[in-house]
Amino acid sequence: MASVKICGISDADMVKVAAEAGADWAGFVLVPQSPRNVLGEGRNRFQRLVDLMSAATANGLQSVVLLSDPEPAILRGLDGAVMPDVFQLHGKETPDFVSNLRSSLPSSVEVWKAVGVSTREDLEAAARYKAADRLLIDARPPEGADRTGGHGEAFDWSILEGWKAPKPWLLAGGLTPDNVAGAIRATGASGVDVSSGVERQRGIKDAALVRAFIAAAKTGDYEGSHEQAKHMGPMAGREGPLRRIWRSLRR
Repeated sequence: MASVKICGISDADMVKVAAEAGADWAGFVLVPQSPRNVLGEGRNRFQRLVDLMSAATANGLQSVVLLSDPEPAILRGLDGAVMPDVFQLHGKETPDFVSNLRSSLPSSVEVWKAVGVSTREDLEAAARYKAADRLLIDARPPEGADRTGGHGEAFDWSILEGWKAPKPWLLAGGLTPDNVAGAIRATGASGVDVSSGVERQRGIKDAALVRAFIAAAKTGDYEGSHEQAKHMGPMAGREGPLRRIWRSLRR
């Protein structure tokens, strides 16, 4: 049974849906370029985040705040307004930046570093982030992208074969209710992260897709062998029962 993070949640009702379906983390994006951004402006720019995190706590979920190359003012503001369970760094932060942030936080607060990969060399570079509590292995963003995550693109999962992860890690990038169980079997991931794969339109989560994704990740509902999944990558399990459910929900 894999742990599940539903990222890019922007309303309290969806926090509740994710919690009731069995999610472990709720992710809130503080990246202005993202369609899922919940950071406002002015004196009350963190109020929406505070409300969402309160909803997460009330529903038994851990809060993950996603930042990309954050300015010091944002980190200071967060420290004064709210303290999440996890800071997820999804930009070009250096290992030193991660180390410094880790050392400045209470031990109860985790720091995750997202690493975009498309080759085995990219994957091995993740070992540089020794101070991170967890790694998030995601697809490298498309050329010219204005942000480093949330593009709904998968990478070739076969590059993970034989990889000795230096830290606990989550798999991200192009996951959907249909392929997540196959992805877990193919990669051995103990945790998965989804955003666009459970949306009915860009930036808007769909409750049925959220429930289907969590059910697939938790129960391993997947038709096909481990060997097939390794070679099929993001297309693994496309003819399974969840594929049909997902297609009907997307109509």
